[in-house]
Formats: sequence, C-alpha cells, structure tokens
Amino acid sequence: MTEPVQKEFSKARSLLWPIYNFELKKILPMLLMFFCISFNYTILRDMKDTLVITAGGSGAEVLPFLKLGVLAGALIFMLIYAKLSNKLSKPALFFTTLSPFLAFFALFALVLYPAKDALHPHALADKMQAMLPVGLMGLVAVFRNWMFSIFYILAELWGSVVLSLLFWGFANEITKIKEAKRFYALFLTGANVALLVSGPTIRYFANLPKRLALTSGIDAWGMTINRLMLIVVILGFVIMAAYWWMNKNVLTDARFYSQDDQKSTKKSKPKLSMKDSFKFLFKSKYLGLLAVLVISYGIAINLIEVTWKGQLKLQYPNSNDYLSFMGGFSTVTGLVTIFTTMFLGGNIMRKFGWRISALLTPVVIVITGITFLGFVVFKGHMPSYLFGGMALQMFIVLLGAGQNILSKSSKYTFFDPTKEMAYIPLDQESKVKGKAAIDVVGARLGKSGGSFLQAGLILACGGIGGIAPFVMVIVVAIVSLWMFSANALSKRFEEKSQEIEKKKVTEEDLELVAAPATTETKNK
Repeated sequence: MTEPVQKEFSKARSLLWPIYNFELKKILPMLLMFFCISFNYTILRDMKDTLVITAGGSGAEVLPFLKLGVLAGALIFMLIYAKLSNKLSKPALFFTTLSPFLAFFALFALVLYPAKDALHPHALADKMQAMLPVGLMGLVAVFRNWMFSIFYILAELWGSVVLSLLFWGFANEITKIKEAKRFYALFLTGANVALLVSGPTIRYFANLPKRLALTSGIDAWGMTINRLMLIVVILGFVIMAAYWWMNKNVLTDARFYSQDDQKSTKKSKPKLSMKDSFKFLFKSKYLGLLAVLVISYGIAINLIEVTWKGQLKLQYPNSNDYLSFMGGFSTVTGLVTIFTTMFLGGNIMRKFGWRISALLTPVVIVITGITFLGFVVFKGHMPSYLFGGMALQMFIVLLGAGQNILSKSSKYTFFDPTKEMAYIPLDQESKVKGKAAIDVVGARLGKSGGSFLQAGLILACGGIGGIAPFVMVIVVAIVSLWMFSANALSKRFEEKSQEIEKKKVTEEDLELVAAPATTETKNK
C-alpha cells in the first residue's frame, strides 16, 4: 500500500505538531505509552528515594550501597533478558519483561509493606550495627529494610528497562528514519508533560492524609503508597493495552511498518562487553575524551545529589512531607527543562558553537554545586535564620534543589545534544562501535564510580554529615578534568568537521571541473 501524498506543513504546525492525519493511528498510541511510562518513572523515582531515606534506621547513607545493588541487578536482568529474547516472540518478551514490575509493585502495596514490621529483621540489624563501624550504617540499612531495598532497585530499573530498553527498542524498530525526525521530538515533549502532571499528582496524594485529618490512628504513609502504586499498576496495564493494539492494528498496516524495510535501513547496534569497550576506547583519543565527559557527569551529579538528599531528610523526616517536596521538585524540573530546551539550547549552539555549549553543563554543576556544598560545610558557623526569617536548613534544601534542577536541565539542553553531535564527524565504525562502547563504560562507571567514592567517604567519615568538604574537592577535580577533556575534544571535533567540509568542497570542485569537459565531449 502506498503512502498518501504528503503536503508541506505550515511553519507553526511544523514546529508544534508535524504529524500527518493518517499517522495519528501510529503516533497517538506511542505517545500514550511514552506518557504512561514517564509518569510512572517520576512516581517511582520520588517514591524509592523517600522510602529508603526516611525508613527507620536509614538515611541518605544508604543510597551509594543501593546504587551498587542496582548495578548488580541490571547485570542479572540483562543475562535473563538475553536468554528470553532467544526463546520468546517480541510481544511475549515485552509482556514477560513488564509483568514482574507490575506484579511486585502491586504485591508491595497490598502485602509486603503492611507486613514490614514482621519481615524486616530490626533486632538482627541492631546487633550488626553495634558490631560494625558507624560508616557502614548505610549497608546495614540495606539489610534492615530489605523490602524497601528491592523496591528501590526495581524502581531504578524501570527507567533503564521499561523506558530505554522496551519503549525505545520498540520505537526504533517500528519507526522509519523520516518519521523519527518528526516523532522523537514529540516523545520528549510528552515526557516533560508527564513530569508536569505527575509532580502535582504526587503532592496531592502525599498531602491527602493531612487534608482529611487522618494524622492519627492510621498509617498515612501506607495510604499514600497504596494510592500511588495503584496508579502505577493501572498505567502499566494501559501500556500493555497500547502495545497490544499497535501490534494488532499498526504493525499489520503496510503504511507504517515493513519488516523488509526495517532490516534494510537499520543496522543492529554492536553488543560490546566491558572489556571490548575499554579496548575500543583506548584506541581512539577522541572517543576516550568523549567517555571522560560521560563518566564525569555521572560521578559529579551523583556525589552532590546524595549530599542534598541527606539535607532534605533533616528538613523533612516525615515520609509524606519528603514525598510532597519531591513532587514539587519534579514539577519545577519539568518546567525549567521545557524552557531551556525550547529557548536556550538551539540558540546558544548556533550563536556560540559546540565548545561553549559543551562547557556550560560542567560550569553550571561546579558553580551551583560548590555554592550548595559550601553552605553545608559552613552551616554550623551561620545563623539559624537568614533574611526574611527563612530557616538556614530550608534555604540549604532549596539551594540544593535549585542546583539539581539546573544541573539536569543543562544536561538535557546542552550536554546530551553536544555528546550526540560529537559522533557526527567520525567514520561509520567509530560512530557505531564508539557509541556502544561509551554507553557501556560511561553509564556503568559514572554511576558506580560515584557510589564507590561515596561509600568510601562515608566509611572513613562515619556518616554522610562529614563528607561534604571532601565531596567539594572531588567535584572540583572531576569537573576540571571534564572541562579539560571538553576543550581537547572541541579542537578535535572542529578539525574533523573541517576535514569533512574540505572533502565536500573538493568533491564539488571536481564535479564542476568535470562538467565542462563532459559538455565539450557531447558537442563534438
């Protein structure tokens, strides 16, 4: 079946809604899937932090140890997923992968959380805590609240498994290249809209017990968990329904999907092991510098974020209050990200070029990070209340929130686009294998590297409260390396880009020289 004749969009429509009417059958269910996945992602992200940080006998010290657990969980999952992918059809693999997440979240709300006091080994954990160094309190808390730890790991995996692997894998498979240029920007807009909607939803349910005056005689936090997990499970079934509908009605329509076309136009991404990734990166200084950028971001943001969440617990020890703040934080993050991506990213890139755009993220992180950490370090020497009567602790929490919001919005606006642009002037092998290698090395070393550093600092300092001065020094060192690498990469990027331009000009000149000769030959 041939596609309908496609007319050019108006300027306004090409910017806001570059979709043909006949494509609604394909784009709307995909947008619905992405919205639901992103909505759940925000709920689970805020819930997991609140759950483990505000739990009894726990705190922000638990996060570095849990992130190492997430790394182990991701490796185990990929081994299982690889085996299942060889045995199951794609729809069966999708449902089999998603179902355990929904089953656990439902079980957690209905069975595990209500039975937490019976299932959590507090007495044994107390004995372990008395025997072990104070710096290992976070590790003991992982064991003490083991159900919450499992929830944290699965909630963290939702982003990498359901969002990155299932949705983007499905989208990349069924979306044609000419469609992707129009569709993918809308998906990102849908994610930001989900962030804006999910934030107020989280705040509503976190504050609901207070509004209903249910502050005594009832587990208000358990009430919040039940309602939010109900939303997560319902939206999970909506995701499944949309996926099933697309397989039945869209992938059977030749206008939207052809297996032969997909095989001929899309090359599979090479699956490199950690060892192979290191080997490939060491062969290229260009790719090595790019890997340093990715790893540096992961370590720097991880170090500052955990310190901020420790301060946040001091301000909001109550679980619902903590979650309510995180809901507002998610909403503001969405608003700032939408603004920066729409009005700053492209304009700054066009006006100042790749180098300035690539340096903006580390500059934002180091300035805001050092300011926040400085207040944490010296708050004991400052008055308890600042200008306007604001409590110093609340000011530090808001300062850390602002730091986190600006860091993440600058990542989405400047860091991610410049990182992807850096692959453009490379040869095909370096583009494909280099990206695969950096995804493996950068993603793992960034998160796990920051977690190892924090775990070591907490063990040495006896708790998260004393690590801020050392975090400040490490962040400055990491960001300095990051900026040095970005400058070095910028020179190589410009050189390679100029080589490509010269090559194009040379080819055009040859064509112009050859054209008169061809004309003369024809005239003769």
